[in-house]
Formats: sequence, C-alpha cells, structure tokens
Amino acid sequence: MVGQGVLRECLSDPGVRAVVAVGRSASGQQQQKLRDVVTPDLMDLSGVESQLTGFDACFFSLGVSALGMNEEKYSKVTYDLTLYVARTLSRLNPGITFIYVSGKATDSTELGRVMWARVKGRTENALLALPFRAYMFRPGAIIPLHGIRSRTGWYNTLYTIATPLYPILRRFFPNAVTTTEQVGKAMIAVARGGYSRRVLETPDINSVSS
Repeated sequence: MVGQGVLRECLSDPGVRAVVAVGRSASGQQQQKLRDVVTPDLMDLSGVESQLTGFDACFFSLGVSALGMNEEKYSKVTYDLTLYVARTLSRLNPGITFIYVSGKATDSTELGRVMWARVKGRTENALLALPFRAYMFRPGAIIPLHGIRSRTGWYNTLYTIATPLYPILRRFFPNAVTTTEQVGKAMIAVARGGYSRRVLETPDINSVSS
C-alpha cells in the first residue's frame, strides 16, 4: 500500500526523471518514465542488476505481516531480504539514499518481547550501519487515498471504515495518523534534501511532506 502511494507521487512529480518498480509482479501502471522489473526471486537480483544502476534513491516498502509467522521466517523476509537488496543497490549505486518503511513502535534495542518490533529494529540498525544515506520511516496509522488499496483483505475493511473519519482522527490524533500521499511525498522530500534525524516518526513524516 505504501509502495503504491510513493509510486503515485513519483510519477506525478516533474522532478523525478525515471522510476523502476522492482517486484514479483508488474505495477500495473503505464507511464513513459516508469519501467517494471519483474523477478521471481527478490533474493537473487543478479539477472537484473544491469537495470538497477544510475539511481539516486530506493524507496523500500516491501513487507509482510508477522501474524502466524515465527521469528526465523519473519526475519528472512524482513531482515535478510531488505539487507540483501540494500547491499546490492549500494554496490551498484554509490551514494544512493535508502528509505526503509518500518513501523511505529519498532524496537531499536532489539531486546524487547515483541518479535516483529525486535526484527524491525535489527533491520533498521543494520541499514543505518551501511555506507549510504539511510532513513527509517515509522508511520503509525496510514489512510489510503486516491483509490489505493491494501493486498490484505481485512485491512481494506478497516480502511473503508476509517477513511471517512480521517479529518477527525487527524484533528484529535495528529501525531498518530498520516496518509499514503503524505508518506510518498515525504520519502521524495527526504531523498532530495535529507532530514535532521535518521528515524522519522509520523509527525516528522507529516511535517516534511507539506
């Protein structure tokens, strides 16, 4: 869902010259500056490396729910895959900015009792140690706009209920709610101009997107 949001903002931003969407399936969008790179195994990008050079930023929004997963399996997707992609892009694009979509309540100590928060924290810490500019985005509740939908069915039911309430939620919980549009715009803004902190919470995201 966040990926759809940042893709929309990139395509509508005249300052973004080219976009490559990498995934196991095509984005489904047709625009002159967009190119899809479809690969069945994201843990092996060797066959498409020639298509992943010449870029200023990577907006990494791939992720899975931790529901029903043990730590080993969740770590393989959340930590191993993220670090593999990050190291590959760093090698192919020296100086690239890497923006990772993490989540509110991520555990930077890596010692807490909540499994997903520990793994996300470990992933963040490893990314911040790599030789590129890295920023961690920790949004809380994200309201989808512009027809964007989650691939998780029950999320869509929740968003259908919450979206009409967004003005109320924003008024009373301004530090807890953002939108797909704001997250996308914030990612582009941080890639262009950086930010004073390497970890951005919802208030930071909303501020830099305006």
